[in-house]
Amino acid sequence: MARILVIEDEANIRSNLLRFVRLEGHDALEASDGDTGLQAAKDHLPDLIFCDVMMPRMSGMEVLAALRNDPSLKQVPLVFLSASAESERLEEALRLGASAYVTKPFNFAQLQAVLKQYLPK
Repeated sequence: MARILVIEDEANIRSNLLRFVRLEGHDALEASDGDTGLQAAKDHLPDLIFCDVMMPRMSGMEVLAALRNDPSLKQVPLVFLSASAESERLEEALRLGASAYVTKPFNFAQLQAVLKQYLPK
């Protein structure tokens, strides 16, 4: 069982993601903004992070930059979930070290593929 952190400011999306993670048999952690999410990552050392891009207080890009600068967290796969499909944003996310970028609305088959690709066997 993996530990997966969901950082999402929209309660309905966060709730659906948490339900998905639990149904897949994993431990689900949650945060409603980037600041809280970054602290949760430091406290719990997740195996994977699903993170929104546009959030109050600290954007997903800022969360990613902080994670990549932390020796204990820089290898944790971070998958962005965003309503923005702009190629510039996708390219920036991947350049900064995001593992993947999934556009909303997403489906659970896409998320299952992410879990299969990024979680340890």
